[in-house]
Amino acid sequence: MQKTLSVRIDKRDYEFVKKLAKDNKEEVSKAIRHLVDKGRVMYAIDSYKKGHASLGKASALAGLSISEMMDVLTEFGVRSKISYEDYLEGLNNLRKHW
Repeated sequence: MQKTLSVRIDKRDYEFVKKLAKDNKEEVSKAIRHLVDKGRVMYAIDSYKKGHASLGKASALAGLSISEMMDVLTEFGVRSKISYEDYLEGLNNLRKHW
């Protein structure tokens, strides 16, 4: 379900979004939604890098699955914060349930 939101932005940002929409042959509202989606992902990456979010929380912030978030982190060169011991523990837990 979509909601309507009214926001105030400065002229420079408005002109940027307007040009982006024109270049992509789309409505301004669609360009803004695209930027918000990108911003969510960047916010999640930053939160993960700073240790403020786990992989699961970062994926939720970005609106992605954990595997998609792992791909995004790899794409941006962000190294995993999982220790080798944690990895082995997870692997052993998986083997128990598989």
